[in-house]
Amino acid sequence: MYILYTLPATLTSTPVTFGVYDMPDTSMRRGPAYRVHTERLVLRCWTPDDVFLIQTAIAENLEHLRAWLPWALYEPEELADKIERLRRYRGDFDLDRDYVYGIFNRDETKVLGSIGLHTRLGRGVREIGYWVHKDHTNQGLATEVSAALTQVAMVIDQMQRVEIHCDPCNVASAAVPRKLGFTHEATLRYRTVSPAGELRDTMVWTLLAAEYPGSPSASRTIEAYDACGQRLI
Repeated sequence: MYILYTLPATLTSTPVTFGVYDMPDTSMRRGPAYRVHTERLVLRCWTPDDVFLIQTAIAENLEHLRAWLPWALYEPEELADKIERLRRYRGDFDLDRDYVYGIFNRDETKVLGSIGLHTRLGRGVREIGYWVHKDHTNQGLATEVSAALTQVAMVIDQMQRVEIHCDPCNVASAAVPRKLGFTHEATLRYRTVSPAGELRDTMVWTLLAAEYPGSPSASRTIEAYDACGQRLI
């Protein structure tokens, strides 16, 4: 299945510390985009009402998630704790701290994964991390959602750079940024810790704002909406 690693322990990521960074400058942005429609999917801010859908999705994928993501070792999470987590995700959206989206089918009756557009790398940068339901891998969904949020980061959030980090052993994950025109800048040795507690390497893939117009992400047709339902793209 597709898995990408990111920094704090969320539904999309594993904890890593790279240091202290400034929060992004949000003064010139039109967003955030609370809802994004792609060709096949809906990406939107989590709400507490999604608790049963996300619990079902995690339960169906737990064996696969535990192989890659440390937070999955603490699942299944109590219902009250999961509701509180989803409330925090919504609060982070509202306060422009971080952006974690649910990945839904078009009628929003099933969770197909989760994806984050994270702010933790500092001002002018977004990092994408995600997981996709095991029953929906090898269908291009990871590429579709990553392309959509790359477009959101560049067009709406006006970022200078978007990054994707992944385990070098996760060949499927590394294929996604490669398909989207990202550059493999480095493989950082022993930079993060695996769920088994072992040090592992991390690949860093980057797309710059100047490269975005000619990238596959720019040619994708998406719709993005703000918190009031006003269309941004």
